[in-house]
Amino acid sequence: MAKQPAEQVVLAVAVAVAVVVLCAAAAAPGAEAACDALQLSPCAGAIIGNAAPSASCCSRMKEQQPCLCQYARDPNLQRYVNSPNGKKVLAACHVPVPSC
Repeated sequence: MAKQPAEQVVLAVAVAVAVVVLCAAAAAPGAEAACDALQLSPCAGAIIGNAAPSASCCSRMKEQQPCLCQYARDPNLQRYVNSPNGKKVLAACHVPVPSC
């Protein structure tokens, strides 16, 4: 019977280590950002209108950079990514125009 509590401790430690590893992987700097075009809403005035992109816009644009090809392939979003103003915003935010 003394073995059973020890096995439970080992199992609990193994589960805890697995959780820590998964959390560390999710928070790693190289972890891919979740693609959500709504995160680019601070850029709407610059992309749709002719306003200068805000710091918030550029920050979000950099966060969403890994998703830009996905947005460029989306029929509902491609006109914004490929528009002249969209390209101006990318340039102003120092985010390369995606080559998809």
